Formats: sequence, C-alpha cells, structure tokens
Amino acid sequence: MGVVRGEWSSSVPDDFLARSARGVYGISVAAELSGIDPQTLRLYERRGLLTPARTDGGTRRYSDDDLDRLQRINELVAQGINIAGIAQILHLEHRTSELESDNSELKSENARLRSEEPTTTRRRGNR
Repeated sequence: MGVVRGEWSSSVPDDFLARSARGVYGISVAAELSGIDPQTLRLYERRGLLTPARTDGGTRRYSDDDLDRLQRINELVAQGINIAGIAQILHLEHRTSELESDNSELKSENARLRSEEPTTTRRRGNR
C-alpha cells in the first residue's frame, strides 16, 4: 500500500480528490506542516473538528484535506473564535458547500429538461 520505492501502488486512486482525502501524514509530520502542536491536533480530534484516518494499528494518518481544514481552523483561532464556534462555522461551511452543489445540479437538470420540452408546451404555458 502507498509508495514503494518511488512508484505508486495500484491501490492509490487515480483522481486527485481521492488522493487529497487519503491519510498519508503521521501526526508529527502533520504538526510540522500545519504549525500546530500534536497535543492540539489530538484535542481538535476529540472535539470533532477533524477526523484523521487510522491505520489498522490505530495510528493517525492526516490527509491533504485535513491539512487544509487545519489551516482554516488556524484562521478562525487567529480571529479569536473558540472551539465550539469553530465547530459550528466548519459545519455551516460544509453544509453551504453541499447546498451549493445540490443547487448547481438542480439548475443543470432544470436546463436539460427545459431544452427537451416541446415548444408547443411552452407556448400553452405562457397564455
């Protein structure tokens, strides 16, 4: 699994999004990359701000997505927001993203259906 002497194994997903979500960094590397103490990373996990992947042995593995989330958490901490507030903000940002995606899909589907609608049906509806 993972990288073997510079070559990717066949278990690594091809698409970028799957790679960005794949836990590859241990806690010490994640701490160094994020600038956040390992104890604070553990606290954030206990408080539900992030959920790193775990190996079969229980070792935390942080992904690029986790590191992006930690950057956002750092920004919110710098603004003086407490952990409970950060949890709410992150939840609302995630939910907003989901709703925007759903809305985009619905707009595309609506446009597709309108393009398939016969012109006579449109004229009747406009009377």
